[in-house]
Amino acid sequence: MMKKMQSIVLLLWALTSQAQQAEYWLTKADKSVLFQKQPEKLSFVTTTNTLPSIYVDDTKTFQQMDGFGYTLTGGSAQLLAAMKPTERAKLLKEIFATDQNNIGVSYLRISIGASDLSDHVFTYNDLPAGQTDPTLTKFTLAEEKKELIPVLKEILAIAPSLKILGSPWTPPAWMKTNAASKGGSLKPEFYDVYAGYLVKYIQEMQKEGIRIDAMTVQNEPLHPGNNPSLLMPQDEQAAFIKKSLGPVFRKAKIATKILIYDHNADRPDYPISILNDPEARQYIDGSAFHLYGGSVESLRDVHEAHPDKNLYFTEQWIGAPANFGGDLMWHLKNLVIGAPRNWCKTVLEWNLAADTQQKPYTEGGCTACLGALTIGETIVRNPAYYIIAHASKFVRPNSVRIASNVTMSLSNVAFKTPDGKTVLIVINESDKPMTFNVRHKNKQIMPTLEGKSVATFVW
Repeated sequence: MMKKMQSIVLLLWALTSQAQQAEYWLTKADKSVLFQKQPEKLSFVTTTNTLPSIYVDDTKTFQQMDGFGYTLTGGSAQLLAAMKPTERAKLLKEIFATDQNNIGVSYLRISIGASDLSDHVFTYNDLPAGQTDPTLTKFTLAEEKKELIPVLKEILAIAPSLKILGSPWTPPAWMKTNAASKGGSLKPEFYDVYAGYLVKYIQEMQKEGIRIDAMTVQNEPLHPGNNPSLLMPQDEQAAFIKKSLGPVFRKAKIATKILIYDHNADRPDYPISILNDPEARQYIDGSAFHLYGGSVESLRDVHEAHPDKNLYFTEQWIGAPANFGGDLMWHLKNLVIGAPRNWCKTVLEWNLAADTQQKPYTEGGCTACLGALTIGETIVRNPAYYIIAHASKFVRPNSVRIASNVTMSLSNVAFKTPDGKTVLIVINESDKPMTFNVRHKNKQIMPTLEGKSVATFVW
């Protein structure tokens, strides 16, 4: 009898020790816990209760993810380049490496020429007033070779598979109707020249060892009030793509993906109308979005209208000074959770770094854009750092979104990673702690998540 009891105990111990366990990382809105791995592991068990349940179903799959990250603005690169080399190397490793306590950012957006978070306006072919250069003989990446390209090379040495998206804020002023960096439209007679300018950019960056995986045609084409900027309504963008950009890319054998729109979720008609044009759509990989207007759920309209085309979330700012708890909850719900649940392959925050006064920026640029990092006498990690970290460290490129239901105030999104792990990101939007089930393959864990907090579960 004693031997039989010992055998049963040993069997139960073996079964328990082999039970699948979940690890999790936690951030609380009150900053008492900031992206910390929790000491306890949660074992999946078979049990029955009446708690609310999140069902994770990896038999239902959706889009493949390209990555999570930030915009490396010209200003961000300038601040990083000014750091002591050893300190910069340490910081870049923290952001882009995947081991230990690093957050593994896997996707970056950069501006093609200056953005409004550069310290001055420039393009790669600036000329005195009245001059033109249709053969692009004066094209130069000299401005980028000062800071952006050296910093990018350091980043790629850490994360060689990192993908890069390029976005122009303006063509050279001599190509525009108002001959200025702010506003105006691209002159039709310069469509082919501008397409050649973008080809030259991609080719010259490649010579520096920097591959541009994708390119949006124009940042915020319906916001000509920024500096720099360009007005490009959908009919003009469609015409530019089908008449010039697509054919010129094809002739030059450019593999960089062409993305349209790159503006707010309140105008899904803009990308849909371009994709409805068969001449234009043949050159287009997908559409890019921001969320300064509209609802993230509107992105689903674009997917449903053209399910063969991809969606990307490419920008959202946090205003200074941050409201840490509010920003954490809103951005996680709408970006990290909401954008993938509505078919986006990327989630990018704007922007990587600024100084203590949110500089640098252009005259007429954003004066209150809080970086994921504040670079001053010390390095301050702001809300966007933790928002992206909760996904980027675990949801590696080529992970696939899988099905999960939303229950109570527990917004969530789930992924299957290339190495076979399951990742579930959950926020508790309520003010009170919630105990709930995470059910997967007929077993479950029962975590408790405090109010206004986020957890990433990995098993």
